[in-house]
Amino acid sequence: MNAKIQALLDSIREMEHEIELELQRRRAGLQADFEAQRVRFEQEVLAQHQRFKMGVFKYLLSSDIKSLLSAPLIYAVIFPMLLLDLFVWVYQWVCFPLYGLARVQRADYFVFDRVHLGYLNLVEKINCAYCSYGNGLMAYAREVVGQTEQYWCPIKHARKVLYAHPYYMGFVDFGDAQGYREDLARLRKQLAGLKDEAEQGGPPPQPPGTGAV
Repeated sequence: MNAKIQALLDSIREMEHEIELELQRRRAGLQADFEAQRVRFEQEVLAQHQRFKMGVFKYLLSSDIKSLLSAPLIYAVIFPMLLLDLFVWVYQWVCFPLYGLARVQRADYFVFDRVHLGYLNLVEKINCAYCSYGNGLMAYAREVVGQTEQYWCPIKHARKVLYAHPYYMGFVDFGDAQGYREDLARLRKQLAGLKDEAEQGGPPPQPPGTGAV
């Protein structure tokens, strides 16, 4: 990879790390105690949450007609999402070992901690869980297809790609035929390296040469 691009990616990694540290300080300021997968709020915060909680009946009455009419369509999307979830899981469970790649840990991409927020009623908690599932599923699928693309076609596009997956910046430049033939094996070996890291334990492996924290 170009040295200047690598330096920029290193800078992005450092900034992302600083952002995460700032978010941790903010969570501490809200008196939230994050313990593993459980969130426990101090009693004062819980009492404040109860003051701002809106009952389900009042919440539904205050909803505008557009939200109520669109709700069935919104929740109907759960069916294609479940199918996507199933097919992505089956695909990477079957194919990734054949490529010598580590299976993506699905559980790493789904976070359902908003259920602990006392100011949310039952309907709002269901809505939040639904959004969490949808976004977690997209992130999980993005990781699987990102690794797949690096294995089979690690070539940048001629046009700018919006919000490309984290593997994309390490791909070979568009039109660089020699680079593609020379780097394909190396890029596949990088993915195999992720598998080695996963088997050794520790934190989830990160895309090589990216700004992931």
